[in-house]
Amino acid sequence: MKHTNLQDYSHKRFNILTGEWVLVSPHRAKRPWQGQQEEVVMEKRASYDKDCYLCPGNTRVNGEINPDYKDVYVFSNDFAALQASSPKFSYEEGLIRAESEKGICKVICFSPDHSKSLADMEVAAIQKVVEVWQQEYRILGKESIVNYVQIFENKGAVMGCSNPHPHGQIWSQSSLPNEVQKKDFQQNKYYLEHKTSLLGDYLQQELQVKERILYQNDAFVVLIPFWAIWPFETMIIPKKMSKNICEISEEESFAFADAIAVLTKAYDRLFQCSFPYSSGIHQAPTNGNENKYWHWHMSFYPPLLRSATVKKFMVGYEMFGSPQRDITAEKAAALLREQVIL
Repeated sequence: MKHTNLQDYSHKRFNILTGEWVLVSPHRAKRPWQGQQEEVVMEKRASYDKDCYLCPGNTRVNGEINPDYKDVYVFSNDFAALQASSPKFSYEEGLIRAESEKGICKVICFSPDHSKSLADMEVAAIQKVVEVWQQEYRILGKESIVNYVQIFENKGAVMGCSNPHPHGQIWSQSSLPNEVQKKDFQQNKYYLEHKTSLLGDYLQQELQVKERILYQNDAFVVLIPFWAIWPFETMIIPKKMSKNICEISEEESFAFADAIAVLTKAYDRLFQCSFPYSSGIHQAPTNGNENKYWHWHMSFYPPLLRSATVKKFMVGYEMFGSPQRDITAEKAAALLREQVIL
């Protein structure tokens, strides 16, 4: 694929998981850059910050005191976007329509060390985070008001992260979010036609080509998907088809943590900075259905484009037309693969 028209001419790439297209313009990567340049701030944080409301022993805004936790700490979000107590209602008047939405939101502190990110943590410590993700998916999924559990992390101020302490969130809700609805439909459609996993079959094709693969261990593959929108967007995909993270073994959870560690460290090396991103795990709904067509996966959407100071923005055509990228998935994979240290 390196020597085909895909590396030289404008074209569209199809996202098999959402049914949508992304415009790729590889020739534009050669144009001179006169956009915004920013100063790189290499912030060094202490392992404890007395003013951080996520550090052990500190008081949060609502007056609650964090325990002196030693590894992973979970609590109900003090400023939850979804309310379990929201009354059931609907509103419709002509073309104006609204429906109530219930949910439960939690915060997960990955580590008591204020100075760290996932990229700085040992694999065993990341595995503890994975185990809490599994636990919370199981607990929240059993709630009668919850039909979907979204696990995610916003890292870095540019991604809207309001606190640098290493943490992520879980939003669980009554309905399926838009992106999950698309992936649910596409995976179900493929499974009904082929009786196999859409993502599993795609993964086998990628393993043969190897051009977009960054790293793999016994249980997981880290790659840049063919249809990636963000310049250094990546996916972690389990080799074995499973609907959710609770279906992986303890050994596989360690392999998952290993994949996260390798990827986040490679990100930080790429532009010599604490690489910002939004990451999230898409997995089967908890709506009581069999959902046997689901193949769970984790995606990372970083905003950096050419350096630690040059970001990718969704503007203009991308806001009014469709997503567009210049650097191809293959070239991005080659750059990021160089930063993978085993």
